[in-house]
Amino acid sequence: MFWTRKMRQKPVSTKCKHAGGDSLRDSATRVPLAPKDTPGYYPGFHTLDQQNYWDAATRKVVLDRVNKIPPLRFFTPDESLTMRAVVDRIFPQDDRVDATHIPILPFIDERLYLNRIEGYRYDDMPSDQEAYRLACRAIDAMSHELYGNVFHAISTLKQETILQSLHDAKPMAGQVFWEKMNTKRFWAMLVADCCAVYYAHPYAWDEIGFGGPAYPRGYMRLENGEAEPWEVNERRYEWLAPDDTLSDRPQKTAKQEQSHPGQAGTH
Repeated sequence: MFWTRKMRQKPVSTKCKHAGGDSLRDSATRVPLAPKDTPGYYPGFHTLDQQNYWDAATRKVVLDRVNKIPPLRFFTPDESLTMRAVVDRIFPQDDRVDATHIPILPFIDERLYLNRIEGYRYDDMPSDQEAYRLACRAIDAMSHELYGNVFHAISTLKQETILQSLHDAKPMAGQVFWEKMNTKRFWAMLVADCCAVYYAHPYAWDEIGFGGPAYPRGYMRLENGEAEPWEVNERRYEWLAPDDTLSDRPQKTAKQEQSHPGQAGTH
């Protein structure tokens, strides 16, 4: 049976999911923007509407990302609370309704549980599995030291302040943990893992206007940026980030370590 988009059975809450409770706003009126079924600049476009043009193997791979969310088996309950809050700050989805929320943490958890790795490891890093467990302890230790509570319980701005220090490779606290691994390399791995999961999901393809797998139909219009017949025209709109976030604030750009998503295995 092919996937079909279901109508929601109850009104969608416009309450923002992030820790501070604020929401995206219209750039002109500053009025809060309600979450959307399909955020982004391609309203009404759904990649899964094209699934009849994919072969059976391709269709199964893509639909499994929607219908078969792996259970959490690697992270402990406390670690999952911490990492879910971390992931929600790296990839906020406050502009999405719950029905199209992309589950990032379960797929990171699955990679770690199955020990899916690139086959090598930097000499200043533990295994991927150990690095994530160490980071969970480190981030909660930072939160306790700086703000007196666990990471998932503090405000969005405080969470982002902690994560900004990791992005800059200058942890504000928890040095006893961070001295055991390269902060830049862990941050690069974490962000790469989040990106890999998010942009492998068809709901993210809707957001960026990606038409999905090209096999076996293929693409026809390869020049001048022309849209395919099944694609829709881009419709941009301006928005402002919530007040309680670092997103729209000027920041210095730190040089980031280039890394594959995984880095375990042999040296």
